[in-house]
Amino acid sequence: MTHSCLPPDPSPQALTFALPGGAWDSHAHVFGPYAAYPLADDRSYTPPEQPVDRYLQHLDGLGFAHGVLVTASATGTDNRSVIDALLHAPGRLRGVIVPAADSSDEQLDQWTAAGVRGVRVNLLRKAGQPVYRNGIGLEQLQRLAPRLASRGWHVQVWIHAPDLPDMAPALLQLGMPLVIDHMGRMNTDLGVDQPGFQALCRMLADGRAWAKLSGADRISVNGPPFADADPFALALIEANPDQLVWGSDWPHINYFQPPVPNDGLLLNRLARWLPDPELRQRVLVDNPARLYA
Repeated sequence: MTHSCLPPDPSPQALTFALPGGAWDSHAHVFGPYAAYPLADDRSYTPPEQPVDRYLQHLDGLGFAHGVLVTASATGTDNRSVIDALLHAPGRLRGVIVPAADSSDEQLDQWTAAGVRGVRVNLLRKAGQPVYRNGIGLEQLQRLAPRLASRGWHVQVWIHAPDLPDMAPALLQLGMPLVIDHMGRMNTDLGVDQPGFQALCRMLADGRAWAKLSGADRISVNGPPFADADPFALALIEANPDQLVWGSDWPHINYFQPPVPNDGLLLNRLARWLPDPELRQRVLVDNPARLYA
């Protein structure tokens, strides 16, 4: 059974700071048109159509120069909507996809040329069970890793930080840069001293991982304006601001009742975490330019 998601908020809050030139939105999704890019039959949610033109409007509305599109679990290993979006805006967009384990070298080369720079692995569990259907797991990734690493790809890991200490050794053995989604997908009521989150901070400090300063709404237990996410973002920034990127998570899938997070509010939260314009330049421009080069 799948549930229908709400569309994104069309009226982002006005920004309280000047977005630096060349800024990147390092995490978003596109969906459809479904006549051309149907969703997987077996999926956990059903988003409304949000094709690449709408995502480009989102970038333009907030002032972003670049964006990173991530294949969502609702599309399985069908990456065509992301690849065609990259080809629609060459140079402006990069991709993180979910390739099938038997993807050919020719296919991997084509994807790399189109702008794909990473593979997303779904290790998110709740009570030991997968939270979302689809995606690829660690065993499939291990088979793919040598060929992906040779093409300069990284691994974007969708994982609950408390599971990270157990999974980190196998992930580090892949020989690919690790990017941890959504601040480790911590629930804020677990606290910043939770061992898995502290392990993430150490991995950042040692340069062994990156993290996305995204998903404040997903880790918050208090809701807008997501102030309870602040200690987690600040801990990651203190650990190593040079290993961080920011993403909107547009169009905010898996929201079935309002409010859907406001992108301007989320971006203004970043300005509270990074009041220094030089640090904002690193997180919004320099770091993603390096990671997605």
